[in-house]
Amino acid sequence: MTPFPPRLLAALALSLPLLGACVPALIATGAAGTAISYHDRRSTGIQADDETSEWKGRNRLPARYRDNANVNFTAFDRVLLVSGEVPDDNARADIGAMAEGIEGIRKVHNELQVAPVSSLGSRSNDVFISSKYKARLLDNDQVASNHVKPVSENGVLFVMGLVSEREARAAIAIARSTAGVRKVVNLLDIRPDDEIRRIDNARFGVR
Repeated sequence: MTPFPPRLLAALALSLPLLGACVPALIATGAAGTAISYHDRRSTGIQADDETSEWKGRNRLPARYRDNANVNFTAFDRVLLVSGEVPDDNARADIGAMAEGIEGIRKVHNELQVAPVSSLGSRSNDVFISSKYKARLLDNDQVASNHVKPVSENGVLFVMGLVSEREARAAIAIARSTAGVRKVVNLLDIRPDDEIRRIDNARFGVR
């Protein structure tokens, strides 16, 4: 059996929480990781708020959609991505409205698709795609993997994060050339270089 490359193993470790998408439950997180990280441009307080927002989304999902939908909640810097599959437009609107009401969220991207619930095999492949993407970020010197949060749904790769324009270009180029990705949705929060430098200096002491 061919061993996994070390970089891919590291990325898989970062993506372990995504494995919830591979169990029979139809509601799973879309987060790339749940541990609060110092190597993150978000403050630890905002990281905790994002984790709480994801938890609230999962727990407030209307019971009538729990058995016929696959809904994932991913928060980054108080921006919430709602992704997955729902049975009809009413479900999409209802869940989107619920997400809009989560305390502390400043923007919601409702990317729910009206479609049959994805298979466990498809969700396993999505975990693998996100892991491959994280592994490729580890191998580049243009954007740090800790500054980008990927979510894959049926081969559509959503890219979240807090980055400069140069980092955004690199992150999107890597996403578009990652095997298995059929579409990239850019949800990156792009800030001016001087603002990114101020954030890095405040968080990591980088000048």
